[in-house]
Amino acid sequence: MDKALWYLLTATRGGENRARLIRELSERPRNANQLADALDVRYKTVRHHLDMLEDHGVVEPGDNEYGKLYFLTDQFEQHREAFEEIMEHIE
Repeated sequence: MDKALWYLLTATRGGENRARLIRELSERPRNANQLADALDVRYKTVRHHLDMLEDHGVVEPGDNEYGKLYFLTDQFEQHREAFEEIMEHIE
């Protein structure tokens, strides 16, 4: 997971937006529309980043299809310190 976080946040375009998504989801679960509004980015952009984060085990969707909420995974929470360390390096 540490390597995936380094890749997602520093080695690709969009790392800043993915970090912002993680910060928003740290506060509470949200759906893609709420995240787009909170971050002032397009819905399609949020969906793209959520898909990447989901593919790497950082976020997971809830069960409801309509207004699907996204949550940080337990796996991510076990590696939160690595996330915070990465954030110190890029901020």
